[in-house]
Amino acid sequence: MQAEAESELAHHPSPREYVKVAIILAVATGAEVGLFYMNLPHALFVLLLLFFAAIKFSLVVLWFMHLRFDSQIFRRLFLLGLSLATAVYLIVLSIFGIFRG
Repeated sequence: MQAEAESELAHHPSPREYVKVAIILAVATGAEVGLFYMNLPHALFVLLLLFFAAIKFSLVVLWFMHLRFDSQIFRRLFLLGLSLATAVYLIVLSIFGIFRG
């Protein structure tokens, strides 16, 4: 039982790596806030926010929820779900005319 727990811990990142990911997430959040103060076209603003949201969501799921260390099938299912959710979200945004400016 202890050998299984030790082998599982060997695959997980160190606390230093978690701090690096947290810093990347903080910088991405700062960039999102900075986008608000830039005079960007509305469609570009929305697309950039969606881009940052996808990056941050992926980092949280891959590192903090340990998907990066799970089976490949879980990663593929995650990417399929993320793609489907993004497509549905973009369709809804286009229906409401968000990209018209």
